[in-house]
Amino acid sequence: MTFSNSAELLSFHWVAYSIYAAMIISVVAWFGYNLTRKEAKSVFRIPFYWYMAFLVAGGVGHHIFTYNTIPWVSQDIDRHNIKADATYEFEIEDHKWIGLPKKVVVQCGQTIKFDVHSRDLVYGFGLFRQDGSMVMQMQVNPGTDVNGILDSNDILWTFNHNGSFDLTSTEYSGPDQYTEEGKDLMLVKNLVHVVGCNKGGGK
Repeated sequence: MTFSNSAELLSFHWVAYSIYAAMIISVVAWFGYNLTRKEAKSVFRIPFYWYMAFLVAGGVGHHIFTYNTIPWVSQDIDRHNIKADATYEFEIEDHKWIGLPKKVVVQCGQTIKFDVHSRDLVYGFGLFRQDGSMVMQMQVNPGTDVNGILDSNDILWTFNHNGSFDLTSTEYSGPDQYTEEGKDLMLVKNLVHVVGCNKGGGK
């Protein structure tokens, strides 16, 4: 079981958690049913304990057996052995992107490293699909090392689906990010363009 992007992962978890929630609700319904009976039977029976054990094992097992199918987990764990196909480095200061390229064109399957530095506040780096759903994000912390060089905040990401993605800060860094009308001043429309993928994703 593998997922090529966060949207596929979200769909899978939506189904899995819906089933799991229905099973938990069934326990509550069973209790309610027994409470309304004139001659309620004891709920402390072996089948009940087996059912509860199944729910616990299912909930824990779901995370144990699916954590490594999340697209970015194995890549993040093994990132020291991964060489990015391209690196984009830029800074943020006073709620403005500094050194940001006008457009980032990514070929399907390429692994891109985004290296972001903050000169003043805690910001976020987030890419979003055109429907507003998030592709990925990371926190961008300010600071310098002993030599006065800005601390690095970087993330590796492999793109497997065509699309144009918007950039904005995903961390609250004060009201200056927005106008009085609520316009996001750090929003960069269609910054990243991914091309060359099949309709269903991948090359």
